[in-house]
Amino acid sequence: MEARKCEESFASEHDQRIRQLATFSELGKALTSTLDLKEILNIVMEKISEMLQPKNWSLLLVDEEKNDLYFEIVVGEGADKLRDIRLKVGEGIAGWVAREGVSLLVPDVNKDPRFSKKGDESIKFVTKSIVCVPLKSKGKCLGVIELINKMSEGESFKEEDLLLLNTLADYTAIAIENAKFFQKIQELTITDDLTKLYNSRYLYRFLDYEVERARRYKSKVAMVFFDLDKFKDVNDMHGHLNGSKLLAETGKLVTAALRKVDIACRYGGDEFVIVMPQTVKDGAYQFAEKLRSAISNHIFLKEEGLNHQLTASFGVAAIPEDAHNALELIRAADQAMYRVKNKSRNAVEMA
Repeated sequence: MEARKCEESFASEHDQRIRQLATFSELGKALTSTLDLKEILNIVMEKISEMLQPKNWSLLLVDEEKNDLYFEIVVGEGADKLRDIRLKVGEGIAGWVAREGVSLLVPDVNKDPRFSKKGDESIKFVTKSIVCVPLKSKGKCLGVIELINKMSEGESFKEEDLLLLNTLADYTAIAIENAKFFQKIQELTITDDLTKLYNSRYLYRFLDYEVERARRYKSKVAMVFFDLDKFKDVNDMHGHLNGSKLLAETGKLVTAALRKVDIACRYGGDEFVIVMPQTVKDGAYQFAEKLRSAISNHIFLKEEGLNHQLTASFGVAAIPEDAHNALELIRAADQAMYRVKNKSRNAVEMA
């Protein structure tokens, strides 16, 4: 009888191992078949839920600029509230794993001083056990995967869960690194390296799409075209390096002013274009006025000790009032801007 039980147990474990190997084989094929980050994360989400059955789990990525972690995926109770939370690298279990780059199994969080109640308090949740692993590629931590509480009541995570999650994280980290590299290459072809705004190549592509959409649905597209006043003086007085820094600062001011649906481009030199889909001409004019004021009140090149101030001239045009296609829209906004240049500078004029 005992021998039979042992055989059945061995057969069950063997079958489970075969299923796990098959799952990892499927995962490897799926992750190497795409360079789309969202698709990769969806595949990971599906496999984690299937293999490890956590009550709550999340995938956090490292924001290198801010040196913190943000929730890229959250599954389970209170998911919507957790998405707005950021953790410092080193904060809580996830932050500790990101900083140290090592996996962690915590069967009882009440006995671990590294555990932070920040997440629990925000969603009124009770964390009992955690397994958390780093997403590492080429020695660099890209983020962490954190599982919270087993689906089965009263059960804690075990070493076997940690081993499975580590294997899954290895696959995931390589796929994320490849996707981010591909994304970066794509961004370089459509982004102005200096200002981090889009370049004119992307402008024409986006504008053609929005103009066609406006024609089909009888909606509006507005454009703001502006040029920095006397920018040549900055290069002559402070040098081209500081001129470039001033353009980069302008890019940040523009980015901060945009709505999510708008796009901004560096058109060339010190000329900038903002495309505002589904926006009436008056709305674009008001936006341009706010941006004009932000630029004229801004102190540029503070870090360099130069404290430079300058202004900008703006032109506003819209479809269908002033144009029927992308080139006509650019021309109308550009001409309105040049009328300001020839009159007073530091103003906004509509086509």
